[in-house]
Amino acid sequence: MFIAAVLCLCAAVVTGAIGAWMLTRPPAGDAVREVLRSVAPTQLAAAAMLAAGGAVALAVDSGTGLVLLVICVLGALGTVGAGCWQSAKSVATREAAAPAGACGGGACATCTLSCS
Repeated sequence: MFIAAVLCLCAAVVTGAIGAWMLTRPPAGDAVREVLRSVAPTQLAAAAMLAAGGAVALAVDSGTGLVLLVICVLGALGTVGAGCWQSAKSVATREAAAPAGACGGGACATCTLSCS
């Protein structure tokens, strides 16, 4: 149980550091970087869940600690997964609504055929 708790605490530190680093980066026009930046708050929430799970696993007996550790890890994974899904969906919706190319309608064949 000690090894699992320490690994969970290490994962919390890494996840929190990545989330904090992404928040300090300037906003970019790239859709991928925008999704990564918008997932940073959920990464910080997942880091808090992992830290709580690791601390509880160190403090209580092994049976209770294992159950709580599993719940915290699953909660952290679910939180990051839901954050990624919502961020990607938001960016995809915004990208679909934006005009594409010089035509504005996205019908490139129409522009190409009208020029000839």
